[in-house]
Amino acid sequence: MRSLTSTWTLGGRTIANRVVLAPLAGIGNWFVRLQAKRHGAGLVVSEMVSSFGLKYGDPRTEREFLRIHPEEHPMSVQLFGHDAEVMRVAAGKAAAAGADLIDINMGCPVKKVCKTGAGAALLDDHDKAVAIAQAARDGSGLPVTVKLRPGQRPGERNGVVLARRLVEEAGVAGIAFHPRHASQQHKGRPDYALARELVDALEVPVIVSGGLSDEDAALHAFDESGAAAVMLARGSLGNPWRFERLLGLRDTAPTRAEVCEELLWVVDRCEEHLGVERAGRYLRKFYPWYADTMGLTKRERNALVTAPTTADARRAVRGLATLPRSSGPVS
Repeated sequence: MRSLTSTWTLGGRTIANRVVLAPLAGIGNWFVRLQAKRHGAGLVVSEMVSSFGLKYGDPRTEREFLRIHPEEHPMSVQLFGHDAEVMRVAAGKAAAAGADLIDINMGCPVKKVCKTGAGAALLDDHDKAVAIAQAARDGSGLPVTVKLRPGQRPGERNGVVLARRLVEEAGVAGIAFHPRHASQQHKGRPDYALARELVDALEVPVIVSGGLSDEDAALHAFDESGAAAVMLARGSLGNPWRFERLLGLRDTAPTRAEVCEELLWVVDRCEEHLGVERAGRYLRKFYPWYADTMGLTKRERNALVTAPTTADARRAVRGLATLPRSSGPVS
């Protein structure tokens, strides 16, 4: 019987289990990945990194996006771009920084990415897509995976056709498949039957993503798609305990005290990453996720979600830790 707890192989790398942290644009930095690892994720993927930023030596891109913690391996760096030679150089830099794998984003539906010819735009330019994947493999010397969607619009199967070419011609080691079309963004029911069709057609592992908002949804996608692994994205934000529950490491929701302790860890790590002032701004998008996990009322969460600085956030969190629970946490 298939199980999320069993080991598997991706590009010759042994992965401890079949639960993966997805590349989270603007979020998936080293401490978010390390957090997922601490809670059981077998593989973690970086946020999307510009191949051009790496090729041309942008200091912030290299300093912040290629920072890898020694305890987060195995990890993959996700790159995006539309030029094969630029991708070759960027993948080499990611390998030199310590990545174990390279992932290429060919499914991002965001307009500012697609208008450059990157992301989901590559679903319509298969020759370029294959060249980019091959360049990443050659430049890094690492296994390369590609994240795809079925196509730009409902009914299209460009991504399925492209997946075959990427495996057969570019030698990619695996496909991460989000079975919603690019025009759907994150809406609508993912087509896990189509994901199964891809699984059956390819000789390399397929990782399924999309719609995995809770443990039941993740298990359903794993079973229905037949994929080698599931990739948690937004469903894990503020709730890394989902990794533990999927892996049978716990069967309860976190207590309020646990959530508060975890959030304080996040604040500390963010200050280490960005400095105190920038961390205060950056973390404002994190606080509502943890408030949701704690099941806070609007009144209870106010001081946390409006905290202007990390010092204010810490005070709010410590105050929350001493309050009696008003409602259960979001599972």
